[in-house]
Amino acid sequence: MAGTWAAGAKLPTEAQLAAETGLSLTTVRRAFDDLVQEGMVVRRQGAGSFVTDRQPPRRRSRLTVGVLLPDTQLYYPRVLQGIEETLSAQDVSLQLATYNYVPEREDSSIEFLVESGVDGLILVPTLTGITDPRQRVTDLMALNVPVVLLERSLMDLGPGDRTEHVCSDHQGGAYDAVFHLAGLGHPRVALLTRGRTPTEPAIVAGYERASADLGFEPLMFRVLKPDWENGATDQLLAELVRAGVDAALVFGDREATLLEAAARRAGLRIPEDLALVSYDDEMADLAEVPLTAVAPAKHRMGKMAAEVLLRRLAEGDDCPIHQVRLRPRLVVRESCGATRQAAHNEEE
Repeated sequence: MAGTWAAGAKLPTEAQLAAETGLSLTTVRRAFDDLVQEGMVVRRQGAGSFVTDRQPPRRRSRLTVGVLLPDTQLYYPRVLQGIEETLSAQDVSLQLATYNYVPEREDSSIEFLVESGVDGLILVPTLTGITDPRQRVTDLMALNVPVVLLERSLMDLGPGDRTEHVCSDHQGGAYDAVFHLAGLGHPRVALLTRGRTPTEPAIVAGYERASADLGFEPLMFRVLKPDWENGATDQLLAELVRAGVDAALVFGDREATLLEAAARRAGLRIPEDLALVSYDDEMADLAEVPLTAVAPAKHRMGKMAAEVLLRRLAEGDDCPIHQVRLRPRLVVRESCGATRQAAHNEEE
């Protein structure tokens, strides 16, 4: 306020100020937190703390919500539609940013949203394949606006996870798919996944729990996306045949479609010789043999994430922390054999 540091100037670090003033680091950090809360200081991830323009902000009659997505193709259009519908119904503006699955672009995208003056954030950040996911989430929760995570959470943290989030129950979706195939008379079900994706760990966990509950030895193939596209399906199919497995859960739809093509080349019939369930239900109905698929509630998830954030903005700290998991539904088509089995039962 005295002008020692001008608007836009970078402040000394908390450690530097503690050393210069003789105050404890805890006291200095609390002072920084108060200044951030008052809007006099802004923290920029990886850059430091800066003095804001101390002109009193003009009050807007309309709230704005920032949304960060990895992309706007395939999985996320329906999610975004749900967010947009909920916000527009409440006359709330939406500011969108994407980072195209490039983690290095996330911080600049979030900074863009915050500096554009959004009142809250719905974020789909990168939490897999990084050194410290817990610290990443802590940093996101420390932003000076409320944050709701979408399709991301610290799955292994249990009650230690205090984030507000709305996610698909991918463990439950995989579990239900395996039980569906087992119920059709397949004693052992394999899992084929596209490796190194945010969804894969939960699908693997659900599959392993189902195999344990059903009492069969897991059989998993974790293949990277380029390998799927470069002929890995023929080898995978041969492995399934050698193992005597005639049913599989495949993550995701494109990979299951490629496996169908490999089965046709090998003279195997879907579902008579190999029953399939795919995961995602983005293009499952377009496969040569329409795929039974696990279908996350994408549109509903977007709506609920927006509803949770709007409630947080309206009630502040009086609002309880929402941690929502939506269990996907199973859309039954031809690839699992259930429709043919049902028709056969009706004939009998």
